Amino acid sequence: MSLSDPLGDLLSRIRNGQRAGKVSVVSPASKLRSNVLEVLKREGFIRGYETFEERPGVRGLRVELKYHDGQPVIRRIDRVSTPGRRVYSKIKDLPRYYNGLGIKILSTPRGVMSDAEARAANVGGEILCEVF
Repeated sequence: MSLSDPLGDLLSRIRNGQRAGKVSVVSPASKLRSNVLEVLKREGFIRGYETFEERPGVRGLRVELKYHDGQPVIRRIDRVSTPGRRVYSKIKDLPRYYNGLGIKILSTPRGVMSDAEARAANVGGEILCEVF
């Protein structure tokens, strides 16, 4: 099956899994998805993730969702840059999301990182998604 927006699919799976109260969700594997999940793990929005082999030659990602007092840690997760509309930002023009409580995940020349890491590295790039 071909997906036109694989990252949007991952974010929807996470959003739907948390609304349903699931412990984990499964998604097809890719480097971009793994990099975004690594940022979410570093920032404390998910417990973790693991790569597994669904069948020979086909890998998947199992994402462990995180809850606090029965409520999902991720309150909002939205795609900013879509396949039809790419959104780029210089680091100076990047506003804070929810006054610094939320993060924006960027794809930069130095890899996928959160907005705080991008500010520290002084690099801009494509805004992939916003998480609060």
